Amino acid sequence: MQQLTPNPSYSLTIRVQLPHRAGMLASVLTALAEAGGTLGQINLIQQTRKSIIRDVIVNAYSEIHAEELVNVVKNLPEIRFLSVSDRTFEVHHHGKISVHSKVEVNGQDDLAMVYTPGVGRVCMAIAEDINRAYDLTVKGNMIAIVTDGSAVLGLGNIGPEAALPVMEGKAMLFKKFGDLDAFPICLATQDVDEIVNTVKYLAPTFGGVNLEDISAPRCFEIERRLQEELNIPVFHDDQHGTAIVVVAAMLNAVKVVGKPIDKIRVVMNGAGASGISVARLLRKAGVANIVMCDSKGCLSSDRTDLTGEKLEFATSKSGSLADVLVGADVFVGLSVGNALTPTMVRTMADQRIVFAMANPIPEIQPELVEDDVAVIATGRSDYPNQINNVLAFPGVFRGALDSRVSKITTDMYLEAAKAIASLVSPNDLAPDFIIPSVFDPRVASAVAAAVTQCAREAGLANL
Repeated sequence: MQQLTPNPSYSLTIRVQLPHRAGMLASVLTALAEAGGTLGQINLIQQTRKSIIRDVIVNAYSEIHAEELVNVVKNLPEIRFLSVSDRTFEVHHHGKISVHSKVEVNGQDDLAMVYTPGVGRVCMAIAEDINRAYDLTVKGNMIAIVTDGSAVLGLGNIGPEAALPVMEGKAMLFKKFGDLDAFPICLATQDVDEIVNTVKYLAPTFGGVNLEDISAPRCFEIERRLQEELNIPVFHDDQHGTAIVVVAAMLNAVKVVGKPIDKIRVVMNGAGASGISVARLLRKAGVANIVMCDSKGCLSSDRTDLTGEKLEFATSKSGSLADVLVGADVFVGLSVGNALTPTMVRTMADQRIVFAMANPIPEIQPELVEDDVAVIATGRSDYPNQINNVLAFPGVFRGALDSRVSKITTDMYLEAAKAIASLVSPNDLAPDFIIPSVFDPRVASAVAAAVTQCAREAGLANL
């Protein structure tokens, strides 16, 4: 069942001309509300003695619904429909990021320092000590966001150009939450060797590499090789960012239900890049009993179609998701919408925890099982307990660059997860509050501090 809740992803600005008399605006708003739209801001554009022009913001739940809302307005008597614009597309018009100079160039003296001849002295200083690039260029605060467009959101292999809006958004989030500069690099190849070599050629410009939306299993090899061959941190956010936030939420969820983390049985649905990474970090956090499923059912050791990563989590169990879910304490979904039913949930152990993180449609709609679970989390912002990678990657890279590590370790991932979890105080911890908001200003600095401390204790910090 698809959630039919209007949201800002389908937000319209409808411009109308109304007769200047009482009740005309109300007729527009009533019609939109009755058609299922969620009303937002209303702006006055122009007013005369006879007419008024207004912009009405309304949210729909799909493109088809958006068209229906427009048609509702067009068919209202005495209302003149003037125009409609898609607010999401407007936000992306001509891109969402730009490059700004940090230094004013107002005369010959300025020019002589920022460029030739003065810049030559700075170049030679770096040539003599390559580490000075971190202090004298953007390198010390710059992240490369690299994708091949092969696994973009839930949209699949849509290519590098179509992936660019996501990478631009990622760059914005790096700046907003970690005060890090980042630049999208969308590659026109899906060949592992070409991707690895290209990133290596580009590496001198950047202090770290964030791999994004690269399909499994290639993403595992690409990350492994880059980590081995580069001297700057490489982080695949789809894997490790997801894992960090899931573990952070899990650390608090088990507190809510009063179960020790080393005693719970976790069933996971989805054995792609994020699923494998989540399972690995859950193990490191203390979860001893994990059963994973993919589209063909349980990852059984009897199966002959499992990749090396999947074999890592193969067990003697077999059967469907419904079969292995019986008696489980926790369900973790990183798969597809509607993969879980209320009946399946009710077969789990008491005090059930459900993380249904498929987007935009979760494995199960929370309202279908709100009386049957103790804690539920999703990847969506319109429900409590949103599992959002924004809680992790800005702080992880902030800490990695601040401590100038060459590699981000699994110990750092776990410490980052613990730092996020710690921001929900015991007094605030509740079934609908197991993870801090992405807008909590403490998150990035807490994660960065945890990563930095872990790097120092491990002797990996280079500052």
